Amino acid sequence: MRSKTLGFTLLELMVVLVIVALATAGVSMAMRDTDATRLEREGLRLSALLESARAQSRTSGLPVVWRGVPQGFEFIGLPQQGSRGTSTGPRPWLSQDTQALVIQPPGAQSLVLGPEPLIPAQRLVLAQGERRITLGTDGLSPFTVLSPAP
Repeated sequence: MRSKTLGFTLLELMVVLVIVALATAGVSMAMRDTDATRLEREGLRLSALLESARAQSRTSGLPVVWRGVPQGFEFIGLPQQGSRGTSTGPRPWLSQDTQALVIQPPGAQSLVLGPEPLIPAQRLVLAQGERRITLGTDGLSPFTVLSPAP
């Protein structure tokens, strides 16, 4: 007659431990720093808007200028669109604490986006608290997030 053993075998405990370890690793990798995500999202949004305004400037033949305003930024010179067009007034940042600073060309307060196909190299830094990222173009390629600013 066989006696019943109570409890788990070592193999069963090891399998459960591996499952818990994998789940913990998956959750920790899925969690991102929300501050870094907010700044990255803001940078990607701004680079897409800059490229859109640059394309509109080229197609319309009108100069378009981007400049930062106290609570966000605005595009000056965008042609008025129909009822489905984008607004040309000031736009707010996605996060209230976002700030932008044009660093190239030196001393500039705004970015000139066209209408020429080749524009001067331009860069700006987006900051949220201590975090910073740099957006820029060499004048020919599109605006992109370049790297964290020093």
